[in-house]
Amino acid sequence: MIKFENVTKKFGSTVALEDISFEIEKGEFVFLTGHSGSGKTTLIRLLLRELSPTSGKILIEGKELGMVRKHELPFYRRKVGVVFQDFKLLSNMTVYENVRLACEIDGHVSDVEEKKIQEVLHEVGMTAKQGLFPRQLSGGETQRAVIARVLVMQPKVILADEPTGNLDPQTARQIIDLLEKASEGETTVLVATHNALIVNDLKRRVIQLKEGKLVGDCKKGKYID
Repeated sequence: MIKFENVTKKFGSTVALEDISFEIEKGEFVFLTGHSGSGKTTLIRLLLRELSPTSGKILIEGKELGMVRKHELPFYRRKVGVVFQDFKLLSNMTVYENVRLACEIDGHVSDVEEKKIQEVLHEVGMTAKQGLFPRQLSGGETQRAVIARVLVMQPKVILADEPTGNLDPQTARQIIDLLEKASEGETTVLVATHNALIVNDLKRRVIQLKEGKLVGDCKKGKYID
């Protein structure tokens, strides 16, 4: 599903990522770890095509991401769900409206999509809170709403950039469990995090970055300080 081939990204003379190569299979759940400044967010932005590599190739489903034309990017990004640390919900919309917005690309939401909206709200435990606005939610509830908005798109890939950074340990684990469940189908999930407790507890594959270099890739890994 995701393949990096000798990817380097520079910002002027600063090397953010250096000669990165790895593959992630369809439906795989992977942690991307490393301290602040290790290159995690840059890697996520490369996958979103917000940035382009200085050298090397990134392939999604066998297609080189650099070959996706500008007018094709919105269609590509519909296949990629993103969960950020700072939530990114629209403050003037309810939970339901935020989730429904993801289905409104063609201006019409079908009965099938309406059913899917309710299914994902139930799945993330937000059915009773769907009429509330983001300001009325706790951090964990807000992140659940974000995940619902992602899941209703039925993406092929979910990219989560520090999704538990502002949450208490119990809530953080619940959010990771929701993302892990999403990978039980055919969705590939990449979670960038420095939460060593969760990484070590789940024993999933860990790709470790340090100062822009890939320093570890373990199938049942642990967080390395």
